[in-house]
Amino acid sequence: MGQPETTIGEGREMVEVEKGELYYVCEENVRVPRWQETGPRAYICKVTVIFLLLFLLWQHARSAFARPPRYARQVAGVPQYVLDYAPLVWLDIGEEYFPSDMYAQIANTHPEINLTTIANPPTPLTLHNLDVLNDYGNDGMDVYLTSNIDVTEGPKWLDGVVPDSTGETRDAISCAVVVNDRGSGNVDAFYMYFYAYNLGNTVLGRELGDHIGDWEHNMIRFKDGIPEAMWFSQHANGQAFTYKALEKEGLRPITYSAVGSHANYAVVGAHDHAIPDLNLPYGFLLDFTSQGQLWDPTLSTYFYNYHADTGSFDAINESPLGAMHFKGKWGDEQYLDSDPKQPPPFFGFRKFVGGPTGPWDKQLNRTNVCPETGIPCIIRENLGP
Repeated sequence: MGQPETTIGEGREMVEVEKGELYYVCEENVRVPRWQETGPRAYICKVTVIFLLLFLLWQHARSAFARPPRYARQVAGVPQYVLDYAPLVWLDIGEEYFPSDMYAQIANTHPEINLTTIANPPTPLTLHNLDVLNDYGNDGMDVYLTSNIDVTEGPKWLDGVVPDSTGETRDAISCAVVVNDRGSGNVDAFYMYFYAYNLGNTVLGRELGDHIGDWEHNMIRFKDGIPEAMWFSQHANGQAFTYKALEKEGLRPITYSAVGSHANYAVVGAHDHAIPDLNLPYGFLLDFTSQGQLWDPTLSTYFYNYHADTGSFDAINESPLGAMHFKGKWGDEQYLDSDPKQPPPFFGFRKFVGGPTGPWDKQLNRTNVCPETGIPCIIRENLGP
């Protein structure tokens, strides 16, 4: 069967062959593929095709690497659903204090009790043996990991590590995932986020509530591997939402980390946290969230199982246990009013307050999705303040 022909110029014809490819037919009846055609018009065509191909490749690479993957990696010993549904964290566009390496907190501090350095502390301290400090000061609870450098001098280690284009905090383990299997298919997964510094709120021009060390978290409650609800750590109480209600990237729910304070919210915008369980878009105690840098905490994390009957942890893949069992504080003790670092009190509030306790003290075996604070646990079915 003959091929249809189209006249394209004197002595030349263009024919269509299989798969729709076009050929030029010369006077000598030699078929020339269109991509081999010469001349200005053919040159422009080739350049255009090459440009389009490069553009498409760039778009593909941009979409593949500009944000963390929707699906988390596999980790031996960790239920896959704990990773598949792990939160992704949007850090605020104005953030200055990023997720931090847990060991850097030890390397840049020394233990103190009552603002006095512990004499001859065990050395060297590591994340594996940090709980040896529980032998001091009220089973460790009076121990503070105190900065070696005056906080007012702005030590660089407090800045943390900016996540890269994949969402990983390179060379910085900045998260601890703790799994509490409560039996009968009920599992609570805690995603603990560590920051070296917490920048407090500014109230009437005064910065209040700064502290070295900051532990925040989300908790997802699973039933037979299916996520039911997620809790967001905030200041006085926090909030909980059904999994269905949450913003997601694939299966993974989104949490927004407030600039400076790192409190977790389900939506972007301004959040006044003066009233527990209610975040209004205006007020005196405002947090702000936005889509700045996307962080995937599961890419740089330690993993643990928690045993409620003994209040102890099991390490998964040799994660350091001392960091979880340490009962002390992960930052400086609140400075005295007479300390030059501490500005005068503002209606009883201080700029610098004491550092936080670690994951062990975050009610890892709670009955409700929310921790027990005396405030009703409301699980919202719709996103909102």
